[in-house]
Amino acid sequence: MNNSAPEIGSPARTNAILTRYRLVAKKSLGQNFLSDLNILRNIVNAAEVTEDDNVIEIGPGIGALTEQIAKRARKVVAFEIDENLLPVLDETLADYDNVKIINQDILKANLAEVIHEEFEPGHPVKLVANLPYYITTPILMGVLQSGVAFDEIVVMMQKEVADRLVAEPGTKAYGSLSVVMQYKAHVAVAFEVPRTAFIPQPNVDSAIIRLTPREPLPVKPYEEEALFKFVKGCFIHRRKTLWNNLQGLFGKQPEVRERLESVLDTVGVSRQLRPERLTLINFIELTNAFHNEGLM
Repeated sequence: MNNSAPEIGSPARTNAILTRYRLVAKKSLGQNFLSDLNILRNIVNAAEVTEDDNVIEIGPGIGALTEQIAKRARKVVAFEIDENLLPVLDETLADYDNVKIINQDILKANLAEVIHEEFEPGHPVKLVANLPYYITTPILMGVLQSGVAFDEIVVMMQKEVADRLVAEPGTKAYGSLSVVMQYKAHVAVAFEVPRTAFIPQPNVDSAIIRLTPREPLPVKPYEEEALFKFVKGCFIHRRKTLWNNLQGLFGKQPEVRERLESVLDTVGVSRQLRPERLTLINFIELTNAFHNEGLM
């Protein structure tokens, strides 16, 4: 390994790479290059990456985070959609024989198949990434619904989105994204990242989110997709009461209203509440009750 070269994530090396390859961050791909070694190392620390771990990365860019992961992990498989960055990564990561770059859109990838083909079984599988901000939610949902049992997911995203992921009932940031993510995993903010840590500097601050497998819930929805659809429907009009949103979802006919009232009474949820007051368990119980009532 060439130990004389500065690490990729240092400002000097980042600028040198960008200049050499005449790279300009593509807004269409949400590219911002993280150039703070302490933050890069702390991301890997948050994921507790060890030499026993296989790691998936999304959007390696010029390889700054990839390098820090590769120094500790057993193997790294990184998905990069931008073909122009492939020769850059070939050079910047040339010293690491435990890294493989796949030129593919992560939203179209079969993660389970890639992991089966690229990683030896019997080792923890983690996901560590600086996610493109414009498709953070689709990527996270795709990963969580991929069928892969990740031991840990540590990702960077826009701070505003991170706040929504960890929001509790009754708070302004709490919404359908909060409910769905907290249903899928235990979610916590590891630390925040200032906009000054990037080249070019974005207009927003960022945060590192840590997702870990959650304990079994005391009640399960009869169908996940039905739960997600119901939750989103309840938050269509945030300022309206749950009752008004339910009528928008199911209808306002007298017989429907009567069945809606019956379900709310059975579950013990007031029709005057706003959706942001409901807990994850409330949403699951309502989904199941409306299904049993023949409304879903």
